[in-house]
Amino acid sequence: MRIVVPGGTGQVGGVLRRALAEDGHDVVVLSRRPEVLEPGVRHAVWDGRSPGPWEAELDGADAVVNLAGRSVSCRYTDRNLRQMMDSRIDSTRAVGAAIARAARPPAVWLQMSTATIYADTRGPAHDEATGVLGGEEPDVPLYWEYSVRIARRWEAAQLEQDLPATRRVALRTAMVMSPDRGGIFDYLSWLARVGLGGPVAGGDQFVSWIHADDLVRAVLFLLRRDDLDGPVNLAAPGPLPQRTLMRDLRRAWGGRPGLPATRWMAGLGAFALRSDPELLLKSRRVVPGRLLDAGFTFDHPAWDAAAADLVRRRRAGAAGGAVPSARGLDLGNRETPLGG
Repeated sequence: MRIVVPGGTGQVGGVLRRALAEDGHDVVVLSRRPEVLEPGVRHAVWDGRSPGPWEAELDGADAVVNLAGRSVSCRYTDRNLRQMMDSRIDSTRAVGAAIARAARPPAVWLQMSTATIYADTRGPAHDEATGVLGGEEPDVPLYWEYSVRIARRWEAAQLEQDLPATRRVALRTAMVMSPDRGGIFDYLSWLARVGLGGPVAGGDQFVSWIHADDLVRAVLFLLRRDDLDGPVNLAAPGPLPQRTLMRDLRRAWGGRPGLPATRWMAGLGAFALRSDPELLLKSRRVVPGRLLDAGFTFDHPAWDAAAADLVRRRRAGAAGGAVPSARGLDLGNRETPLGG
């Protein structure tokens, strides 16, 4: 297949484009800056907003997987929240308009979304059929509500065009765990190794996650299953409390201690890392109802085994002890530390 990947230069984009190229697909990445990428991957420049020569890449393509959008790893200032909103809405609308103008539109458009669209909960998990969208929880902070509003408008933008020949899927993606440098697993592993990976504000907030291998497999599954459209949760079937997630990760790294953090300490830490405490404190408990119903099987359904696999693969790669910068993290699914 010829697959166009807008926003394919981030960490998750890198994982996905490499896997697609290795699988024999013709991959085209759209991003703002020209880059030389892996063999089998071509690059085209776009600004994430305006029509241009890049649209020719979509005409005749088999599929589009749009990952474009500003990282949410930042302070939730008015300016940053607006940039998050605009980058997601503008890029989605640009892709939709290009597909609408194509003489031979792609058969499927997978659009990145986020598990943050669901309500904060310590109760039953959210699936696509019964999950409760967020923003109206009692005493929800205003900027938490705004992050849900971004997610809702992001998904709505995918549906604005009349595209009768193109199947559309919204990928409500949890925290993507990859052994590569610069991602959320890198950040959490650093915390676990230096003794800071304990419970945050009690640690009973749930974390939804997905192993990068399963994300790639799920994307390929959805590209090929022409009977699936609409929202699909990309999350492992085993969300778990933050305290348990970090305990299992510390064990995978050799049983390191983990100092707990209070809510105000989490706020200070997020401020120091130029991130936001919502990303540490909101409980995201999401399960992949539609994938499981469609017969998809996870290679890494349980976190303890997934953490052990990721640590093993990380150890097999380059060593190093530098402190990862949350500001520089590419969280790929647009999720963030301890989010999910």
